[in-house]
Parts: sequence; structure tokens; C-alpha cells
Amino acid sequence: MYKLVVISVCMMLLAACSSAPYHGSKNPSVELAVKRVDLSDTHKIKQILNQQYNDWRHVQYRMGGMSKKGIDCSGLVYQTYREKLGFDIPRSTEHQSKVGGSIQQGQLRAGDMVFFKTGIFTRHVGMYIDKGNFLHVSSSKGVMISSLKNPYWANAYWKSQRLQ
Repeated sequence: MYKLVVISVCMMLLAACSSAPYHGSKNPSVELAVKRVDLSDTHKIKQILNQQYNDWRHVQYRMGGMSKKGIDCSGLVYQTYREKLGFDIPRSTEHQSKVGGSIQQGQLRAGDMVFFKTGIFTRHVGMYIDKGNFLHVSSSKGVMISSLKNPYWANAYWKSQRLQ
């Protein structure tokens, strides 16, 4: 019984931010909604992301979640882009990492997606706000803002993508 519990806990940790499976196209793309926000307007994007944080702060992590009862990292990014920014992006972290254009960490601006390798098979995504800070869902603390300078995130940083 003990081994079964240990194996179950390990599996949950490995899946920490693996999001719900994506059942859409194998070639992820971005659809434009009617009320699209200009992503080059960094002041407006920062306001939207900070408001999103205030609205979702303390909502706990739940794999595959998409509500205030629980949400995962790619769900928050998906929901924010869709409902606040006007872009219909893929739901999974894997497919989100393939949309837009790749940018260097030093070129980040508000709204860019930041990706991390948090385990052998797990990936994590958040949205850059400003001054090294990004909005995301922590598996232990829920929706929060963290710093790219934090040693954990600095070591796990993988890449960044910008929607054009």
C-alpha cells in the first residue's frame, strides 16, 4: 500500500502543470476574436494582466481546470488570451509553445508567453508582465506573480513566444 501511495504522489508531481489534452489541429494556430487587443500596447496589456491577477489571485491549481474552482497554467493563459486579449490560442502548454514567434528573454514585453521545463516530461507556461515578473499558476500556491530572477524559474526557463 505504501508503494502505491508513493507512486501516486510521484505521478502527480510529474504532471504538475501538464494541461488537459489538446484535441484540435496538429498545427496549432491563433484565431483572432472580434475584440482583439493591440499586443504592442504594453501599458494596456500590463493593466489587463494585473487585473487578471487580481480577479484570479489565490485560485488554486487543478490539472485541466478552467474555472475559479481550479485552473492549470495553460488554462489561465488560454482563458486570458481568449477572454481578455481577444486571441483564440491552443489550450495545451505544448501547443501554446508553438504559436507566435520565438523571442529572446531580453526582448520580453507584456503579454509574451514564457515557458519552462519543470521536469523530464512537464512544461509550464505563464505570461510576462514587466520588470522580470510573470503571471502563472503555481501547483502549490495557485494563481500568482513570480520573478524570472527567482533561481527556480531562472534555471527552468526554456523559451518565450510572442503573438504577432
